Amino acid sequence: MDKEGLEILFQDDWIIAVNKPAGLLVHRTHLAPRETRFALNIVRDQTGCWVYPIHRLDKGTSGVLLFAKNPETASLLGHMVLNHQYFKSYLAIVRGYSPDKDTIDYPIPQGRYRERKPAVSHIETLERTELPYPVGIFNTARYSVVRIWPETGRRHQIRRHLKHINYNIIGDKLYGDRAHNRFYKEVLEIPQMLLHAHETGFDHPETGEKLMIKAPLPDHWKKALINFPPNDQISSIKNEGAVSPLD
Repeated sequence: MDKEGLEILFQDDWIIAVNKPAGLLVHRTHLAPRETRFALNIVRDQTGCWVYPIHRLDKGTSGVLLFAKNPETASLLGHMVLNHQYFKSYLAIVRGYSPDKDTIDYPIPQGRYRERKPAVSHIETLERTELPYPVGIFNTARYSVVRIWPETGRRHQIRRHLKHINYNIIGDKLYGDRAHNRFYKEVLEIPQMLLHAHETGFDHPETGEKLMIKAPLPDHWKKALINFPPNDQISSIKNEGAVSPLD
């Protein structure tokens, strides 16, 4: 993020997608009354028009953030999200050696009365590493890069699901592991949460074009991946552009 605005991944007459940096709120909230910069305001100033967020990303999450430029398009996209016509995948670095593939089906409490709502996420491990540093009770530290596809969109779903299966996201202050967070912050000098909204795919509600919008990795992610063995999948992600057509 620079002083002028956010990195634009895609833009036309109806939609704009930006690459939200970690540490930036999507919009004003009473939970962070001292914050003065918000993605909504920045994008509004960039486009010169009012914009409408289609989804939210936590403050610590980087990646694809989608806005509509008018209420009608916002309504169409919102309907697509509710009806699961909207694809999203995330990348995360977690503690431990995560499974090759897994499905997490774990209801999450939501709302004022903490009613447990169905929530499903799918994960795939892209790479693993073991670092020669004692963290917690172990003499070495193991980590994995995972890709996550949430079927549902509950608040903090990915963070809570990965905690539920004991593969906490590194840098997650709420659901993470303190010892591993401290190691990344103090030894590796990476204090940010390592959760990135990598891809968003959907049929354009106005033109019908099939879009896959991808957010390039931020610098703290590239720094973190230095500690993993190189492979084709991760190299490809590092070199990806912002937009590509769906097959």
